[in-house]
Amino acid sequence: MSTAAKGKLYLVPAPLDFGCPDDQQTLITDTIPDGTLKAASQIKHWICENAKSTRVVLKRVAEHYPLICTLQEMTITELTREAHKKGDHTAASDNTASKALLDKALQGFDIGLMSEAGMPAIADPGSSIVRAAHALGLEVVPLVGPISMMLALAVSGLNGQNFAFNGYLPQDSAARKLQIQTFERHALKTRQTQIFIETPYRNAALLADLISSLEPNTRLACSVGISLPSAKTVSLLVKDWRIKKEVAAALLTSKLPAIFLLGN
Repeated sequence: MSTAAKGKLYLVPAPLDFGCPDDQQTLITDTIPDGTLKAASQIKHWICENAKSTRVVLKRVAEHYPLICTLQEMTITELTREAHKKGDHTAASDNTASKALLDKALQGFDIGLMSEAGMPAIADPGSSIVRAAHALGLEVVPLVGPISMMLALAVSGLNGQNFAFNGYLPQDSAARKLQIQTFERHALKTRQTQIFIETPYRNAALLADLISSLEPNTRLACSVGISLPSAKTVSLLVKDWRIKKEVAAALLTSKLPAIFLLGN
């Protein structure tokens, strides 16, 4: 590729079955469109959340389109662990390190950004790379693929015109319950749907706290394993969640990724 023109930054979505049991793996073509697969196959330089999972996705892409080079010849650079734990979106952050990761694009090569599952920079790190790309005058191209939060919102029956994603709630149960009640008051006052995620091994604890802390007529939805063979969504008033205890018990037994939503 000529170095006279700048390369582009492609935001490449990954399937939502990362880390799931083998029997929950899907065909990549079930959730990733052909155009996205074709574009991903032609990218040699990558910035990612996890190099190992990126290679796994690229191997799956190669089943449909030949890769531009071997995996060994690719440049795959991981984002920092700090970005994984605390995110990388702060208005005052220094983009120097992120700009350095985009050096190949300034030389005329396209770069792909990939997270472990879903769309990079949405509930995953990567926003600092996108900001740096804009600062450098690079074109940023979002490719089509699954975004678990949007799928869960659509299937929940909650307000899709006004919503907020709140990431992870506190790990401490008492602090978590207080946070839940704060978000509930805001949701009921503004009709803004509140969306949360949690690591799979804490899903049951979060669901239990939601059911016990929310008002009886608040609607609570939980989507488990979005896009996977065993995907399931339950959307009920909290008073019905309390009656149908077996529903909650059965919903989270598989330890699959879950999205939680509340509102009216």
